[in-house]
Amino acid sequence: MLDLEFVERTDVGRVRDHNEDSLGYASPANPAQVRTHGWLFVLADGVGGQEQGEVASRIAVESMVAGFRSCKDGESHSAALQRLVQQANTRVFEHAVTGGRTSAGMATTIVACALRYDRVSVAHVGDSRCYLIRNGKAAQVTRDHTVASEQVRLGFVTAQEAAEGETNHILSRSLGTELIANVDTGDHQIFAGDVLLLCSDGLHGMVDASEMAAICGQGQDLHLAAEKLVALANERGGSDNISVQLIRIRGVERMGMYRGRPYKLY
Repeated sequence: MLDLEFVERTDVGRVRDHNEDSLGYASPANPAQVRTHGWLFVLADGVGGQEQGEVASRIAVESMVAGFRSCKDGESHSAALQRLVQQANTRVFEHAVTGGRTSAGMATTIVACALRYDRVSVAHVGDSRCYLIRNGKAAQVTRDHTVASEQVRLGFVTAQEAAEGETNHILSRSLGTELIANVDTGDHQIFAGDVLLLCSDGLHGMVDASEMAAICGQGQDLHLAAEKLVALANERGGSDNISVQLIRIRGVERMGMYRGRPYKLY
């Protein structure tokens, strides 16, 4: 059976006067739901003036958590995340349209992962990231939806030019700006000892993947690791809100699929 531990931290940083990040999770309601329902973790980084970014991120996270808890047991996590992110987008979009002048332009990034058996499904919009840390290395399993990243993928600029350019933090996708969100999803196998790291750009903009892997390595206390990550981002300027969720996989249940139904592998 899937066994995990997790911790989450958020910090306003050294420059901003309020925190526009939101975090949430949904745990199985009972031991049987570890298999049938699984876990959800979600992190959002709001954008938009007059504290509306905070509202956007909170709406998105609350929508995701409530929606996941209402999912049917055994529902595909990939399909569920696609549906739930679209629902969250609709709620943020409707609030932006009906909330008056102060809500105009509100939006948020989102990254979410759902875990069950020996698999994790990841969905995201924007530049909040998910890393998979294994054997001392951190692999980014999401891709940033920014103008700079799109320019790199198209070969217009190099990665170094993009990192130093003015478009580095301009989002090419976000929740709440369009009626339909363009959501990226992916499935990955997980093993005992793996650590999943979800974070806003306030962290990954200041701390690189190799440092994340070193701080969250095998046997490291997750609470201490989260504190170290936030402290390091603040030491380097803390120019944005800093949020992180760490999920360590302590054990998995190896499963195969046959005609859409899971079966246990021995």
